[in-house]
Amino acid sequence: MQEVYEFLKKCGVYYLATVEGDQPRVRPFGTVDIFEGRLYIQTGKVKEVSKQLQANPKAEICAYADGKWLRVSGKLIRDDRIEAKKHMLDNYPELKTLYSPEDDNTEVLYFEDATAVFSSFFDKPRAIKF
Repeated sequence: MQEVYEFLKKCGVYYLATVEGDQPRVRPFGTVDIFEGRLYIQTGKVKEVSKQLQANPKAEICAYADGKWLRVSGKLIRDDRIEAKKHMLDNYPELKTLYSPEDDNTEVLYFEDATAVFSSFFDKPRAIKF
């Protein structure tokens, strides 16, 4: 999982795919964190992405850098603990103007039953489960 985290940090931006009914939805994201041995992302509960994930937690992220790409698929599970939110925001202090660990909007989610696949045009895909 550390390798997945480092790749996503290196990319800076990755794309998160969710579903809304039968319609796929994709948008750029930039937050990633490891807390208590889990890979987390962050958003706001008022956003459509949050509503989509609560209706169907299956999601996939995709990122690309240096001729390699990464896809991570699994379920994104909400963690409402202040400690998890604080850890994320401490790693992204620029977000503290928009979010707070104590507000009712800040949402952090961790991957459960995840599979990460590293690929390129030249190497065989390599999977990591966490």
